[in-house]
Amino acid sequence: MRHGDKINNLGRKKAHREALLSNLASQLIVHKRIVTTLAKAKALRTYVEPLLTKTKKGETKEQISHQHRVIFSYLQDKEATKELFTVVGPKIASRPGGYTRIIKLGIRPGDNAEKAMIELVDFNEIYGKTAATPADAAKKTRRGRAKKVETAETAVEEATIVTEEKTAE
Repeated sequence: MRHGDKINNLGRKKAHREALLSNLASQLIVHKRIVTTLAKAKALRTYVEPLLTKTKKGETKEQISHQHRVIFSYLQDKEATKELFTVVGPKIASRPGGYTRIIKLGIRPGDNAEKAMIELVDFNEIYGKTAATPADAAKKTRRGRAKKVETAETAVEEATIVTEEKTAE
C-alpha cells in the first residue's frame, strides 16, 4: 500500500528521477520556459520552487555562498546556478511564492500524453506586469463614455467662447 506516499515517481527509480528533475530544473532556469508532459511539469514545480526560494535567503556573504552550494548540489550545473542567482533571483525577490506557471497544451499525437508548458512567472511579458506600463494604464482608464462626454462639453465650451468673442467685437 502507498499510504502517505505523495511523490510522483514518474515510472523511474530514485536516481533516475532526481537526474531528470535536476536537468529539467536547470533547463527551466536557463530558458525560462520548457515544454514537457503534465506529470513532469507538476513534479518539477515541487522540485524547483524551493530552490527559487533559497535564492532569496541570506544576508551575509557566507550565507549566500552556502545557498550557492546547496542549489548546485540539486542542479549540478554551474551555468544554471549562476543564472539563478544573477538574473532570476533579483527579479523574483519581491514575490512571496508561486514562481512557476503550468499551462496545458493538449495531447501528444504519438503516445497521447498530456503536454504542458512550465514557465517562470516573472519572465513572461504577456501576462506579467512588464507588459503594461503606467502610461498604458492611464490610457486604459480614460476609455468609454466619459471621454465622449468630455469632448461634447469641450465643444460646447468652445462654441460659447467663439460666440462671446463675436459679441465682444
